[in-house]
Amino acid sequence: MKFSVVITTFNRWQLLERAIFSALQQTIPCEVVVVDDASNDVTETQIKELLVTYSERLIYHRFSQNLGHSAAVNQGVKLATGDWIKLVDDDDYLAINCLEEINKVISNYSQAVICSMQAFQVDETGQELSKTRKVGQESVVYIKQEDIHYGMLLELVPFGTPIQVSFRRDVFLETQGWDSQLDTNYDDIDSWIKIAKFGDAIFINHCLGYRTVWAGGLNQKFSIVDRLKVNTWMKARIYQLVHPKHKAHLPSLDTIQTYLHLHWGLVALKQKQFSTALSLLFPAIFFPRAWQLLWGRKSRDN
Repeated sequence: MKFSVVITTFNRWQLLERAIFSALQQTIPCEVVVVDDASNDVTETQIKELLVTYSERLIYHRFSQNLGHSAAVNQGVKLATGDWIKLVDDDDYLAINCLEEINKVISNYSQAVICSMQAFQVDETGQELSKTRKVGQESVVYIKQEDIHYGMLLELVPFGTPIQVSFRRDVFLETQGWDSQLDTNYDDIDSWIKIAKFGDAIFINHCLGYRTVWAGGLNQKFSIVDRLKVNTWMKARIYQLVHPKHKAHLPSLDTIQTYLHLHWGLVALKQKQFSTALSLLFPAIFFPRAWQLLWGRKSRDN
């Protein structure tokens, strides 16, 4: 089983260097592909110096103009030669044994096309803030294809951000990759939805990566209302993909949309965006079923 780590970057050499070495220093060999979205800092110069030492394992591709995060991911996977892809944003990084642990698990499940793991959430200094939540009670949880979209809809199956996810390269290419129209706003979740049509999923309940939570994160530029709109559209897509065996247990799509208004309204309230919170929370706060979905999510997060 060959792994390729695909790292996308734009003007973040100080963070990128950490991400690159977290891949190069893995306990099993891997290919490292860096796609530079037309950085104008020292990134190109510094990586060319690294290529002198790591030319057999490191691939560098630089866009001549800024094409966006999704295009960079797609280019990186296209250039990669591994059977499985591990994505890493330039401000995130891997535990040294990440790929070894993933390899141990996926080697036992030939029908798996996507694998997620827990990650530490850290600040800019590397200080641990929290962990992404577990899925189930076992150290490894296997989910059949017919159960994935139901789990995604009700947030029982949270694949998470790119640092948490690995996938089969051939399946990714079959799905046509990431959608640039969603650039950095659910473009990753959109991809997981598509990949999950092709096979089973694995969750590893161990923290094997580090996600940096900071003001410079790519998704911070979108308003809460914009994030709600795309989140609602995503849920509607997933709803249509739920296997027939789960249909009788589904809440209505209207209930799910009301729950999303409740969730994002509370996010706005926490961020002291009071006018946005007011517009989203009413009339959502008057629907008990939406509260049930929210409390179910909160209890799982805790």
